[in-house]
Amino acid sequence: MQRTLAVLLALSSLLQAGGPGERVLYVGGTVAGVPSHSSAEIDVRDQAALSLNIKGKAISVAWSDVSNIEYGLKVDRRYLEAILISPIFLIAKRRSHFLTIGYADADGKQQAVVLEVGKSDIRQLLVSLEARTGRRVEYQDEEARKAGKG
Repeated sequence: MQRTLAVLLALSSLLQAGGPGERVLYVGGTVAGVPSHSSAEIDVRDQAALSLNIKGKAISVAWSDVSNIEYGLKVDRRYLEAILISPIFLIAKRRSHFLTIGYADADGKQQAVVLEVGKSDIRQLLVSLEARTGRRVEYQDEEARKAGKG
């Protein structure tokens, strides 16, 4: 019971937080005229819509238009660092967190964005997206499920 209350309080403060949205990297998707690997910002604080700002192009998606949310994790060994710096880097892993959001645009056509999200931001973003859309996050595999749920 106490844990549930703590989670609800944390979610409430997260959704009402001030300041800019989360900085992410637009890896790819169907947004016309935006090159892949562009810096972007995602904002989930609005009650009515998700806001994405990708290289100056603003996209607003009503929460009801979001059709799916998928989280994936890519784990790489640090081979280059191990060769150039120290073999100790073979022990370390680099984890990249990817978020895919599928939605219907104003014309009713299905669109998608793939974002790379920072390690410290991914869990809060997943919880916020589930709360706003009412949809469950789909995990690509069990390792992603563990990382996403912490």
